[in-house]
Amino acid sequence: MSYREAMRAAMREALQNDARVVLMGEDVGRYGGTYAFSKGFLAEFGSERILDTPLSELGFVGAGIGAALGGLRPIVEIMTVNFSLLALDQIVNTAALFRHMSGGQFSVPLVIRMATGAGRQLAAQHSHSFEGLYAHIPGIKVLAPATVQDARWMLAPALADPDPVVIFEHAGLFNLEGEVTEAPEWDIAHARVRRAGSDVALITYGGSLPKALEAAESLCRDGIEAEVLDLRVLRPLDEETLIASVRKCRRAVVIDENWRSGSLAAEIMARIMERAFYELDAPVARVASEEVPIPYPRHLEQAALPQPEKIIAAVKGLYA
Repeated sequence: MSYREAMRAAMREALQNDARVVLMGEDVGRYGGTYAFSKGFLAEFGSERILDTPLSELGFVGAGIGAALGGLRPIVEIMTVNFSLLALDQIVNTAALFRHMSGGQFSVPLVIRMATGAGRQLAAQHSHSFEGLYAHIPGIKVLAPATVQDARWMLAPALADPDPVVIFEHAGLFNLEGEVTEAPEWDIAHARVRRAGSDVALITYGGSLPKALEAAESLCRDGIEAEVLDLRVLRPLDEETLIASVRKCRRAVVIDENWRSGSLAAEIMARIMERAFYELDAPVARVASEEVPIPYPRHLEQAALPQPEKIIAAVKGLYA
């Protein structure tokens, strides 16, 4: 099954099993979704549950919040992460705050899905990574499924959560294929070790996970056993699993497609320094995107992003 098919299966199952679930967003109905996630849903579930919206993220995210407050379980699809900035007021000032500002009387059981990341030559307005921005905000949970298994099984517990959940789906993973096993109860609270190792912890998430795994295999041939930790949940961070991996390996490299300045990688590094400084054998390193809008030409786009070669160089720099 591909990542795309896994997410489609997860949404279809949710729509079949719970009449409160609705899907709304740009082109999710007649067109079948910009990335074909909802192909055939309009015919199967009807126009009252598969809602094509106007091109107004501020408007339809607000409608999703209202629907959630009214008892539905909306899945709101934002076409690409850059466009989500148009809905920041609804997400940050409304959805994330309702439970706090109502003294616990109201909650917003809303799931917002959005494509994120670069690598497809779609230029700057369709290619950025703002996961770190959303991970900064109290009141929401932030997920980054990086495997086909996670794409298949993270949606159901997200829909069951009484508070807003934002799911970042890296568009570079949509054609990734993998095995899906049955998982009626799926975890959206913990990080996962995707490759065990003992010499250096490669800490990452989303579209950078395959690059970290590729780098780890290359490092193994050079005698360095890298552990690859997939964060999966960016807010709240699974700090215990993170620190355990760092203490085990005593060296760490954080890989993050956000820009280096103010990145999620910086927060992770700070937490490592707070809790595992005396267990480190070398300073924590990071590999992030270059401080430029993502370029359109392929060679420049690739140069701006974290790559396996950059990860390998960062690891070897810890031994210099």
